Amino acid sequence: MAFTININGTSHSVDVDGDTSLLWVLRDVLGMTGTKFGCGMALCGACTVHIDGAATRSCITSVDSLDKSMVTTIEAIGASPAGAKIQKAWLDHEVVQCGYCQSGQIMSASALLASNPRPTDADIDDAMSGNICRCGTYVRIREAIKLAAQSSKEG
Repeated sequence: MAFTININGTSHSVDVDGDTSLLWVLRDVLGMTGTKFGCGMALCGACTVHIDGAATRSCITSVDSLDKSMVTTIEAIGASPAGAKIQKAWLDHEVVQCGYCQSGQIMSASALLASNPRPTDADIDDAMSGNICRCGTYVRIREAIKLAAQSSKEG
């Protein structure tokens, strides 16, 4: 079945079954490999994208559920103010170790900052709780989010 989905501001027509996950449409059909497969059950956060601005696990989101929603992936998150601040803070704090989970981490963090420019530690914990980092860079992730929030206050 043909679906038209809006990804990063561009309409894409895809011919897939309606229950195909957004993750596989992004990776296998459209060749956008920044969004990662982790667990396939929405438990690790590696596949996080934004759907209408909300951090969403693409591995359990079917294409037929998107309707006219706007999907943003890691490939375009730097174009948003919150995404640009998060990416800069990630670099400044050298968050990345192996890097596999980082696209999902950045997507969750930028959704948090877009909706809450001054998050508390509890807000950060809540927003990031579904993202697993096997390398254990959680301290650097938290500090990067705080740095990005600080730059939001200043600018």
